Amino acid sequence: MNFPLRTLTTRAGTVGYYRLEDLEKEGLGSFQHLPYSIRILLENMMRHLGGVAGEGHLRAVLSWGKGTLPDLEVPFMPARVILQDFTGVPCVVDLAAMRDAMAEQGGDPSRINPVVPVDLVIDHSVQVDMFGSEYAFFYNVKREFERNFERYTLLRWAQKAFRNFRVVPPGTGIVHQVNLEYLAKVVQTKETPQGLIAFPDSLVGTDSHTTMINGIGVFGWGVGGIEAEAVMLGEPYSMLLPEVVGFRLVGELREGVTATDLVLTVTEILRKKGVVGKFVEFFGPGLSQLTVADRATIGNMSPEYGATMGFFPVDENTLDYLRSTGRDEELIDLVERYCKEQGLFRTPDAPEPAYSDVVELDLSTVESSMAGPRRPQDRWPLSRVPESFRQSFGKPAGEPVAATPNGHRWENEGGKTVAVATRPELKDGDVVIAAITSCTNTSNPTVMVGAGLLAKKAVERGLKVPPYVKTSLAPGSRVVTQYLREAGLLDDLEKLGFYVVGYGCTTCIGNSGTLIEEVAREVESRDLAVVAVLSGNRNFEGRINPLVKANYLASPPLVVAYAIAGSIHVDLTRDPLGYDPEGRPVYLRDIWPTHEEIHQVITSHMNAEMFKEQYSHVFEGDEQWQSLPVPEGELYRWDENSTYIRRPPYFDGMSREPKPLEDIVEARVLALLGDSITTDHISPAGAIPKHYPAGRYLLERGVDVLDFNTYGSRRGNHEVMVRGTFANIRLRNKLVDREGGYTRHMPSGEEMFIYDAAMRYQKEGVPLVVLAGKEYGSGSSRDWAAKGTILLGVRAVLAQSFERIHRANLVGMGVLPLEFMPGESVETLGLTGEETYTIRGLADLKPREVLVVEARRPSGEVVRFKARARIDTPVELRYFRHGGILPAVLREFLPS
Repeated sequence: MNFPLRTLTTRAGTVGYYRLEDLEKEGLGSFQHLPYSIRILLENMMRHLGGVAGEGHLRAVLSWGKGTLPDLEVPFMPARVILQDFTGVPCVVDLAAMRDAMAEQGGDPSRINPVVPVDLVIDHSVQVDMFGSEYAFFYNVKREFERNFERYTLLRWAQKAFRNFRVVPPGTGIVHQVNLEYLAKVVQTKETPQGLIAFPDSLVGTDSHTTMINGIGVFGWGVGGIEAEAVMLGEPYSMLLPEVVGFRLVGELREGVTATDLVLTVTEILRKKGVVGKFVEFFGPGLSQLTVADRATIGNMSPEYGATMGFFPVDENTLDYLRSTGRDEELIDLVERYCKEQGLFRTPDAPEPAYSDVVELDLSTVESSMAGPRRPQDRWPLSRVPESFRQSFGKPAGEPVAATPNGHRWENEGGKTVAVATRPELKDGDVVIAAITSCTNTSNPTVMVGAGLLAKKAVERGLKVPPYVKTSLAPGSRVVTQYLREAGLLDDLEKLGFYVVGYGCTTCIGNSGTLIEEVAREVESRDLAVVAVLSGNRNFEGRINPLVKANYLASPPLVVAYAIAGSIHVDLTRDPLGYDPEGRPVYLRDIWPTHEEIHQVITSHMNAEMFKEQYSHVFEGDEQWQSLPVPEGELYRWDENSTYIRRPPYFDGMSREPKPLEDIVEARVLALLGDSITTDHISPAGAIPKHYPAGRYLLERGVDVLDFNTYGSRRGNHEVMVRGTFANIRLRNKLVDREGGYTRHMPSGEEMFIYDAAMRYQKEGVPLVVLAGKEYGSGSSRDWAAKGTILLGVRAVLAQSFERIHRANLVGMGVLPLEFMPGESVETLGLTGEETYTIRGLADLKPREVLVVEARRPSGEVVRFKARARIDTPVELRYFRHGGILPAVLREFLPS
């Protein structure tokens, strides 16, 4: 089956393309019923027909929505790959190790090279060491280069050693905002033997919030680093056809309600609905009321509501955004003409596509909200935020609440809030971190300008931030700083302590730095439940700061408000934020900016020239970057003394053919876990405790505690990362009676660190399993959560359900994900974790096969139950048989 290459005349010239309408002309049927996201996947099959895609794949996608979804995996070939440095550095390390293995097997190492364009944006390295000062940014960047010299040198080598590999140096912005504002084209072009062809922009990225780009109509999502590496090397991303849940939006947001409030509401709705492994596509009359920045905010949090994508079709708002961010008029013309020609351009009067299911939200019902204190889907109306803290931490309402700038605190007396003299000690519920941070919100001018205007009004009323609050501002790109400065709002934010601390993902990823020293001592000595308020997307336990137990997600204006209030006990809808110098109460409603005020600032102080200027030299970097050494050679020169970059062991002793799969016999339980275990629980990204195994490892090698950096920054060193697996200080392993990375060794019953127990089991030749509840592996697309698992000796994870990315990562590292049958769990089966586990039938394993598990209790009694292997496709089974994706890909490159 061959389709003609059609031509399209644009302002830039003539381009070729494969027209979707030709499917109907060939008698295959119409595509008009399909959701826009599935139409893009259909074009991908059509363009790669005869290559990675076959006629069966094309027919399967075209038949979407006509009865039961076909149980057939389709090979999606992304146009590009995007990386951030925490996950990108391990990808580079793996590719470098693959080159070594290739050379050792007598092959050509240069064959290990990206075949699709790759962009790596360095955005996760900044820690908030200094804050509250005009020198914060310069100091933090200086420390960033000092800490990350080895990582950055590796990336400089990769720039030269690999083709199709670009690096956006540090200090530019957050990966997803750089992607949204500059890298994304919406429609790509490529030179081929048939000439220049056009096709929809698409990608996979090594950060779960890659879905932010769905807001501009770009098809893509987050994957694990190991899957991204396979795509880089030319492997298609194999996927089962997903359900597409339509999310109809009607009405418009009320005055005072932000895009953050909307996305927290959407997250709550879709988590309750259940959309894991599904696409969500937004449609309806309310869609036209949302700017691309608002849409990007919603798309960004797809991982939080569980969807693979939160997709917004291309429309007039998309074109306006491209124009406002300085894209060439030739590109904008191509996007408009191509998308309209292909039926990919949404218009208000267009027929609604067919969806698997539909959810509806009236935008006028959305209210001011925050989410926390532990999960992003736990939304609370603003008036009930104090109650949420009391429910979680048992702190009565009568305790002192908000600090005021004139030396008083608020207390509840008889149902009324009154001011009393300040007590000297810190209290439960006090806000010790207030951070305007994260890709979710810092890309949205409406909420960023809103925060600036609220700060301006607060300063005018004489309000201040209590001295125990660590404040920070980490813009998503330099454009944000420029328009805030030109509007005169940056100065007001700085007066409240919100100085620019860096450009990148800071507090939200765990790079909050240490608390104020006196505050940290008080929190530790009295075991206080203190609070972080951040404009982020993740608030899992132990992620933001090891000393902060309660974390709330909020819009940037609310971050500023709670910084002033100083306590989560303040009801911002009723209680004053504080007093002005004359002793008059100031309420949130007194200083909250209107939509019109925000709009006036944006139209007056933000323009396309800003974007053109800031991105004109995006790949060059500053003097520090340019002065870094650039190692030579096809093979990377590993430094055995490095504590940042080590050659990983995945390919050591690898045979040319995979070994037959073996049953898991008499395995022990390394950890018995509950529901909602996140990848942060499994592989933390934040601070490294000095008394934990990873901290001991670094101390033994002469690394000072002040130079530990974070787990995330040391992902290029497997020795650190395996010691950090299941090392979250808030992990609750039911085999022990305390929080942290501990377990009991069986049958001795000795309590020890999980890493130490795993090493002991390895010496004893005992395989391991992990038992868990629902939503295992939710959160970040963190491949180290799977890499660390396999390096600890875990052969299988048995859970009630898995999040999409982590399940795929486990398969990609050769770990068997097993799912309890519906209605069964650790609790219903009476499992305690003291049993030994035998899982047979792996030699003849089939996708999604139901296996029998035998759990032998210490008494000798055997509990037999069934579990489904969550190896979902034949391609995944192939990877699993090879011991993971990377060995499977490498074996294809080896000389015969």
